[in-house]
Amino acid sequence: MTRLRLAIPSKGRLKEQTETYFAGAGFRLEQIGGARGYAARLEGLPDIEVILLSASEIAAALMSGDIHIGVTGEDLLHETASDLDAVIHLLAPLGFGRARLVVAAPRSWIDVDTMADVEDVAARMEAATGRRLRVATKYVRSTRRFFSASGVSSYRIVESAGATEGAPAAGAAELIVDITTTGATLEGNGLKILKDGLILSSQAQLAASLRADWTSEALLGLKALLEGMDARAAGRALQTVRFSPKLDPVALGLDVEVVGPGEALCARGKAHDLARRLAEAGGGPVRILETEFVYRVLNERFERFVARRRL
Repeated sequence: MTRLRLAIPSKGRLKEQTETYFAGAGFRLEQIGGARGYAARLEGLPDIEVILLSASEIAAALMSGDIHIGVTGEDLLHETASDLDAVIHLLAPLGFGRARLVVAAPRSWIDVDTMADVEDVAARMEAATGRRLRVATKYVRSTRRFFSASGVSSYRIVESAGATEGAPAAGAAELIVDITTTGATLEGNGLKILKDGLILSSQAQLAASLRADWTSEALLGLKALLEGMDARAAGRALQTVRFSPKLDPVALGLDVEVVGPGEALCARGKAHDLARRLAEAGGGPVRILETEFVYRVLNERFERFVARRRL
């Protein structure tokens, strides 16, 4: 690999949200070959190769180093990697695709509310019947880690190929571990989330592979992408205030970032108060302007990644 290789989800809500996110940063996605194509380009970033994969394929490709960066769920990254920090650097949480990975039990189990209760029930079941409590899940690795940390050992995993939440009602399992957004589907299937049954709060992440071949060209592509993302985020959080260049707001003790004579950046919620104070100090007329992008000399996300690769 030479150019930066970025993978984004190929379908569904996660794909739509990823496209919207990048478009908001000024990088509109264009699929090559139309809507059915599995290659794409980002407008404004011609040196980045974009491919479309399923969210689980993206997680696997990051682990193998076949792609440099990808957008996928944090739950899938934790499930795919035995040691996530050794293989993956999380560049940026994207604020969408939020969900929780949880342990759920039948609501009819009125005496089971915690993982300690689960261990008690599991131990009694094994002693009485010789069978281990069954846990249905697609998240095998995450389940084993969490159950071990919670002191639960008398169980066996039933790998779920379909709708996991239906396993207890079908008699295929006693408990489930599954992803949920609101909990409504679990509740509709007669299940309850254990009080200490939260395994992970997940969201979509822009993640980088530490196993990929990071050429200088790939690093430049990453830098350009992160700069655009962070510049847009800063533009949303800040407003530009223009005033008489004869006035020095710092000397007046005002909390602003002066970017040039008669021009400063301030937090969006403070712009009107700042404008009034500048006008009262003789800096009028004062104008408040929308700020779309704010590029910095250094990009902290990129610098942290470069430092991580040197370790």
